[in-house]
Order: sequence, then C-alpha cells, then structure tokens
Amino acid sequence: MNRHLIIGALMFIFVLSGCQKVDSEQTEVRYMSKEIKGLQVATFAGGCFWCTEADLEKLPGVIKVISGYTGGDEKNPSYNQVSSGKTGHVEAIQVHYDATKISYEELLDYFWKHIDPTDSGGQFVDRGPQYRSAIFYHSEEQRRLAEKSKEDLKRSVKFSKPIVTEIVKFKKFYEAENCHQDYHQKNPLHYQYYRFGSGRDQFLNEVWGEEKEIAKSKKRVYQKPDDATLKKKLTPLQYEVTQRDGTEPPFQNEYWNNKREGIYVDIVSGEPLFISLDKFDSGTGWPSFTKPLEPENIVKKEDRKLLMRRIEVRSKHGDSHLGHVFDDGPPPTGMRYCINSASLRFIPKEDLEKEGYGEYLKPFMKK
Repeated sequence: MNRHLIIGALMFIFVLSGCQKVDSEQTEVRYMSKEIKGLQVATFAGGCFWCTEADLEKLPGVIKVISGYTGGDEKNPSYNQVSSGKTGHVEAIQVHYDATKISYEELLDYFWKHIDPTDSGGQFVDRGPQYRSAIFYHSEEQRRLAEKSKEDLKRSVKFSKPIVTEIVKFKKFYEAENCHQDYHQKNPLHYQYYRFGSGRDQFLNEVWGEEKEIAKSKKRVYQKPDDATLKKKLTPLQYEVTQRDGTEPPFQNEYWNNKREGIYVDIVSGEPLFISLDKFDSGTGWPSFTKPLEPENIVKKEDRKLLMRRIEVRSKHGDSHLGHVFDDGPPPTGMRYCINSASLRFIPKEDLEKEGYGEYLKPFMKK
C-alpha cells in the first residue's frame, strides 16, 4: 500500500505537486568516501526513506543523510518508477559520517534498532520489494562488520522470527527528488501523520524501548579508513611504513629530534600512542619512548623477518606498523619503543584541546 494513501486516510490526500526530477538526465550521484576527504559513507535501506533519513541524521558524527534509490538496473529512476516496484531499486539513504566521532559498527547497531529485520515483504505499512530492508556495503571491511552485526542480532534472540535483512555489495546510488530530501523538516505535519500511521514507532518501542535511543557516550572512535582513502591521505612513505611494514631512514625523519611537548597519535586512525614526556634520545635516529601513552592501543607481535627475533609494535585500531620494542631502554621501564616518524602525527600540547585530545593535558600539568 502506498504511503501517501495512508496519509490520506489519516488526514487528507497528499498531492505531489512540484516533486519531479529537476533534470531528466540528472547525473548519477555516488557519495563515495574517496570523494570527500576525511568522511566515510554508509548505505542503508529500511523502508520509507523519510523515516530512515530522519532517524540516522540524529546521530553525533553524522554529517548529512541523503535519500535516494539503489539496488536496481534502471538509470536515474524517479520516485514513481521505484514505488511501482518494477525497477528493482529500493528506497535507501546514504549516510556521510565522521569516522573519528562515530564508527560503522555504531551506525549498524542504530540501523538494526530502527527497522523490522524480520520482514521480507517491506517495512511496516509500505509493502513490496522496493521497501525491503538491506545493508549495501562499500568495502570488504563494511561487509565483514555488517555480517558480524547480523550474526550478533541473531544470537541476541531479540526476535523469534528469522533475520532477513539483506547484505549486498553497493553499486550505484541515485539521489531522490528534492521534495524527498529532509522531508520530515519540510513537511512536518504530513511526516508525523504518516509516521504515526505506519506503526513504525509502536513496533520499535515495543521491541527496543529506550535501547533504541542515541547513546550518550562521547568516547572518541578510532577507525582505519579503506585502502583507497589511505592512498589519498598518506604520503608514499607513510603508506609504505604503515601498510607494508616498511622502515624509514634514521636521522632523516620528521620526529627523531623533536623536543616539543605534546602527544603522538597514529597517522592512520588518530588513536593516542605516545607522549613527549616518555620520549628520549636513543641515538638510533628514530623517535624512541620508554612506554606507550595508552597501552591498550599497542599490539605486539613476534617478527622473524631479518633472521632474528624481534617484537613488532602495531596500533590496535589502525593496524599500522609502528616499529619495534626492545629491552635496552633507560629507567624506569628499561624498554625502548623504536618508532617510525611516518607512522605518527604529532599534536603539540597547546593544540590538544582543539583537536579533541584535551584529556591528555593533565600529565603536562603534573610535570
């Protein structure tokens, strides 16, 4: 049943006047992460895109949400074509988000709590394959995380029926007509009547209750971007060192002789790794530290590549090759974390608050 008939039954008939394609040859819109530096993109289908757009854009770290169509073969389809169910498309949204503030896993968790994942015939009052729920992954990492989240939902036994939401490789996305963008803001009365009549919120409240609300935590999220983004973001040396376990030349790198106060974060993920208070001159020509700033962000692995046993050091969230750790360091730890400058980004003490690392000012105050 078309959503506009539902609105009409509740209050009055909605007439789609002026809701047409601006240009019949409108260019296909692909909001890929590589086109917007520093941002990433997720694509979801959860029935009515008015509702999924309104739900997802509330999340901290989400920059914008765009309604559109994906999953079919028809080029540049219109709303009327998609709503007929003959093009193979679904109503969908693309979520542009700052991965340093919200992770893809958090988006997935929120998405699951705002749809009926057991309904294979549509979503709520909107019936037909054009309203089915789906996750369209943009990378293998997104696919892996989506599959894992689906399995976690199954194991939670939250639903007695099977979880049928599809996980599909993303291909193309077409932006919907302007009248459908931010519909809940442009036409709040129509939207509220539709949403209430759809039964969506009644279902979500019954299943999830307060669990579906936005988490209040402001914990910073650290995530590794996809390879295409990394190649654009990093210099060739930074990519070689972090992604291919390379080593930069001693005494010819950015931080070996850096004496400024501040912290060193992973160039890939931004996770805090070391602090200048633990830095010392090892005479090796590489930045050296007696201990990590955040031990949980450091992963140690055995390395036998040069016919000797060494302990490699990697970052937890970015999985960047950082360097190696040795037991020939000074007191009090006796350890020497020998790290490539190319794996690091230095944040001066005076910029910590501005860059979102204000909690690391405290050690400098105690000095």
